[in-house]
Amino acid sequence: MLRIENISKSYGDKNLFTNINTAIGEFERIGLIGVNGTGKSSFLKVVAGIDEPDQGEIKHAKDYRIEYIAQETVLYEDLTVIEQIYYGESEQMKLMRAYEQALLNLEQNPEKEAFQEHLLQLQQKMDQAEAWEANANAKTVLTKLGITSFDKKVCELSGGQRKRVAIAKALIQPADLLILDEPTNHLDHETVEWLEKYLQNYRGSILLVTHDRYFLNRVTNRIFELDKGTLYTYTGNYELFLEKKAEREALEISDEQKHRNTLKRELAWLKRGAKARSTKQRARVERVEEMQEKKFDTKKENLSIQAGSKRLGNDVIDLEGVSKSFEQQTLIHDFSYQIIPGDRIGIIGPNGTGKTTLLDMMAQRISPDTGNVKLGETVQIGYYTQGDEDLDGDLRIIEYMKEVAEVMHTADGQVITAEQLLEQFLFPRSQQWSYIRTLSGGERRRLYLLKVLMHEPNVLFLDEPTNDLDTQTLAVLEEYLETFPGVVVTVSHDRYFLDRIVEKLFVFKGEGEVSIYYGNYSEFLETNAIPKQAKTAAVKETKSEAPVKVKKKLSYMEQREWETIEDEITQLETRLTEIEQEIATAGSDIGKVQPLFTEQQELEDKLEEKMERWEELSLLKESFESGK
Repeated sequence: MLRIENISKSYGDKNLFTNINTAIGEFERIGLIGVNGTGKSSFLKVVAGIDEPDQGEIKHAKDYRIEYIAQETVLYEDLTVIEQIYYGESEQMKLMRAYEQALLNLEQNPEKEAFQEHLLQLQQKMDQAEAWEANANAKTVLTKLGITSFDKKVCELSGGQRKRVAIAKALIQPADLLILDEPTNHLDHETVEWLEKYLQNYRGSILLVTHDRYFLNRVTNRIFELDKGTLYTYTGNYELFLEKKAEREALEISDEQKHRNTLKRELAWLKRGAKARSTKQRARVERVEEMQEKKFDTKKENLSIQAGSKRLGNDVIDLEGVSKSFEQQTLIHDFSYQIIPGDRIGIIGPNGTGKTTLLDMMAQRISPDTGNVKLGETVQIGYYTQGDEDLDGDLRIIEYMKEVAEVMHTADGQVITAEQLLEQFLFPRSQQWSYIRTLSGGERRRLYLLKVLMHEPNVLFLDEPTNDLDTQTLAVLEEYLETFPGVVVTVSHDRYFLDRIVEKLFVFKGEGEVSIYYGNYSEFLETNAIPKQAKTAAVKETKSEAPVKVKKKLSYMEQREWETIEDEITQLETRLTEIEQEIATAGSDIGKVQPLFTEQQELEDKLEEKMERWEELSLLKESFESGK
């Protein structure tokens, strides 16, 4: 067990957390949640022993081992990948490092007898140390993380490769507690999915920060929430945390109301006065003074802002046979697509296949080698890039926003001030006059995103927005994008974000091939999980060897169905509108809301079935009428 006793930490004038007490037991899977800037990374560093708390201490046994992966990967530049992965002074690590180096030496000089003999000696030592299981586990980790060039120097690796090497090193090293700060950043879907399953069977305990809500939900069995300097703990995964947090906030509001009622009664008693100035009365006065000083943190900003953008015409972006190569590597080959108003597009695929390159071409930051990119006359692009914008630390937050505009116009014609938009994206009024230099990295990225939105673009490009934003900010961004009237194109590996935002996908397959899929990310994964052999068999089954009798008109039953189906669709849509109004009226009355939600889901399923059937009948009718 690791015990956290009364720890506090400040950064300059900013108090991050105060008097935190908790413990981490064996085999726990803990997710740490909090808005960027609340001190999550600082908390991880204190627990890992990298930073010292201002007060308090971390207690554990002397042989308690902690492995820590920082958000920004720190590796030794001059070491090879294999030296870095097996870095450490334990006998097992030194032995495995020597064995892997001997293997590499022999591969490069297969005829050299000295290398052969040295390898045999190390194999015997591996037998004696019973290190083969650890070695096999390490090889599995390396393979799944896509690490194959063991003799490459760390300084030759890309950012994504470095992240994978850091994760491999941490997973391979034996540890009682594994601390991970944003481990899913820069990892593709397949790797994230493998890491999920691996961590579920990890032998030690885990403490992690991640923006990936699916990952958080599937890996954790306990949640730490860092909120305004206080640590709240919840048993269960992310889904249960959301439920219990809502209950906690409701209880705090109830406690505040009780406190107000008691204080009101006490003040009324004092105003009436008492005939005798007794000691009891003085004590009561002091108690009232204490009650008046007590503060409750129950204020919630419930701003509802309809996203705004400048008018967008029918012509948006037309890609005509575009191709692009870098250093003899074809990233995009002969890709064509016409983006139309209202499009919600996700761009997915392995790292390095050209996803950001496509965004840059559409934004006209770079030109295609062949083909054309045409932008409509009314298009105004807002581009949230991966790289950090150079923010002037001597500017105040509100000044930075007002460099763009003091107000923005919403879709329904309202005027929203820069202060209100900052509030919606979790910069309270009390913080808006702070200097940018006091912000954390995540807060700076959130501020940069807001500046992009403040321009009122009608086409929004988001390049990996989830890498640097916390779960709470992502939820706000998703709600904002749901009302955004323009086009959204996003590169992302975040499954939850893609499921909620996009309706079609550009799928980068490598070697220049880009395909289009209509649907969200989970639907795409489900479709592509079917083995090719099964797909082929399914196609063969649909082919009938018997001659097909050609129909010339709708059958009697089909005709009857066609005559009534539009009325049925209208009735379903009308009832759904009524249910939405009833849910809004019911508010927080869960007894009334729950059956309405159930009915709403059933009707939505029926409506979808009716719409699909209407389309089938419509196509049949058209084909008969045209004589086909």
